[in-house]
Amino acid sequence: MKSITTARLLVTIVALITLFGAYIADWNHTHIFNPRWPPHAKFHNAQTMLFGAVLGLLSLWFLWFQKGDKWSTFKLAVVFASLYWITQAAAILFPGTALFDPEFSYPGQLPVQFILDGVLYLMLIVAYVLESRYFK
Repeated sequence: MKSITTARLLVTIVALITLFGAYIADWNHTHIFNPRWPPHAKFHNAQTMLFGAVLGLLSLWFLWFQKGDKWSTFKLAVVFASLYWITQAAAILFPGTALFDPEFSYPGQLPVQFILDGVLYLMLIVAYVLESRYFK
């Protein structure tokens, strides 16, 4: 197993949030069990949850278990850990999308998704900078 560093711990946290986050956020009455959602919307929600799980697992695999050049495998772990959050942030650009369904929104509601995206991106940037110092 590879050595534990602050950078690897930061990426591990992001990977674990990526792996489990969508299930924590979506496995409830507002998403997958929402009776107002048509089956095809639930299909895409399930696809999104599985995509996050796969990306989290890939990130953890490359971070801790993949053999090869340590810097290359670290960079791949960061890429896999970031992809879910990049697609989540960009999803609002599509027509007809919203951060919250009207039945679950209220005035002044914080855009939790964007706050989480920003925090996780920052963690990955800090991890990348910290780890890159070992390879210069």
